[in-house]
Amino acid sequence: MSAVQHAAPASSSSNDYHQVPITEKQLAYARQIAQRSGVVLPWEAQRDRYALSRWIDRHKLAKPTGQFANYPSSKQVGFAERIARMKRREVPQECFKDRIMMSKWIDANR
Repeated sequence: MSAVQHAAPASSSSNDYHQVPITEKQLAYARQIAQRSGVVLPWEAQRDRYALSRWIDRHKLAKPTGQFANYPSSKQVGFAERIARMKRREVPQECFKDRIMMSKWIDANR
């Protein structure tokens, strides 16, 4: 017999190599998204971690809209307040109503 006949067969699918089991946390998050948005979580999306991650990215809940959508995050406010204490200054009040202004204030005062 030749060496070619003894060689291991090539993988039938390039996807077989990349399949990684999903995590319980990832599945719980996907189920939460499906329930809140009224979308079915298909079995194909649950076959591996990467497929489920792609499904989550396509279906995750939209960013908040409305009156408080542009407000800075609590982490952003906390960071700005720590900077202000170290520099012995006040964070301007208008920065508490606009995340972009808060970001610019943080960058200017680091």
